[in-house]
Amino acid sequence: MIGSDDLYRALLDRKIDFFTGVPDSLLKNFCAYIQDTVAGDRNIIAANEGGAIALAAGHYLASGKPALVYLQNSGIGNAINPLVSLCDAAVYSIPVLLLIGWRGEPGVKDAPQHVRQGEITPGLLDTLGIPYSIVSGDTDIGEVLDRAVSEMESREMPYALVVKKGSFEPYTLKTDTACEAVMERESAIKIAASAIGPDAVIVSTTGKISRELYEYRVGEGLSIDRDFLTVGSMGHCSQIAAGIAITRSDREVYCFDGDGAVIMHMGSLCINASLGMKNFKHIIFNNACHDSVGGQPTTGDVVDFTGVALACGYRMAERAETEDELKQALGRLIVAEGPALLEVRVKKGARGDLGRPKATPVEMKKKFMAGL
Repeated sequence: MIGSDDLYRALLDRKIDFFTGVPDSLLKNFCAYIQDTVAGDRNIIAANEGGAIALAAGHYLASGKPALVYLQNSGIGNAINPLVSLCDAAVYSIPVLLLIGWRGEPGVKDAPQHVRQGEITPGLLDTLGIPYSIVSGDTDIGEVLDRAVSEMESREMPYALVVKKGSFEPYTLKTDTACEAVMERESAIKIAASAIGPDAVIVSTTGKISRELYEYRVGEGLSIDRDFLTVGSMGHCSQIAAGIAITRSDREVYCFDGDGAVIMHMGSLCINASLGMKNFKHIIFNNACHDSVGGQPTTGDVVDFTGVALACGYRMAERAETEDELKQALGRLIVAEGPALLEVRVKKGARGDLGRPKATPVEMKKKFMAGL
């Protein structure tokens, strides 16, 4: 396997010393290493992958040196716009080194939302005209980087390293930047879900929030037919919920969101507010980190989500930091006229034996639609 320190030193040797991106589980060891090793102004965890490409472009314009952008292959969609309309050789011709985690690689078992993305990842890069190398645990990383740098210098364009599962040696993040909190997220989700009426709809964001909601329902012997467990499309959960709420004004619709997901597409708050949906309730479980992919920090510890929501036009926005505060705030949220928001400060981390839904996404979709 590749040591994160070896890759880091090899990058520095080739004058690549600026890092940005959105963390990925397959890259979590390297992302954790540079989080612990690199100064904050040289390693920027971006709101989304498109923003990371733009940061890398700005760095190149100012320094003449390419930056490294780390991302999961599901984030290629967010990155396509600046890759094609900014960095492409037909526009500004800006080299960027992409380090892409290959979730859903054909033949490797993965969650359902990654299967199709994994199949099309090489083809997407071919379509974008971005040359790439496949990286595995036995790759000679120096040789691959020499090829990448040569291509970027001669062609002035991006180059991608597509990383297979298990390529990096283990590394544990030492820098703990999660917000100080007293509540476990799973406990907070149980309190919220149990307080919401049986006819209400819950749309939960991708990652551990949906998994913890599912575990609560199963543990209590309850149906999940009123829950839409979003297993992909990070950052779009609240717009899914808004689409349901604006179409079914007769049902209360709750969005269970995460801080990283909200930050990724924060403009959604403006749209949610502008729609004036009285039946729309937005709950953000904020632990100030990307919990599902290694615990790297978001800016959730400094963002005033309640202030932003109110400025966007939400009719109510509150924060809860203890179980008692959460229960009282939920009482007000439930009777409030939406759009309304509740930020819940929670601890980083989750149970090691946290399960996943047994049904397929299509099966869950059909049950949810039938329940509506």
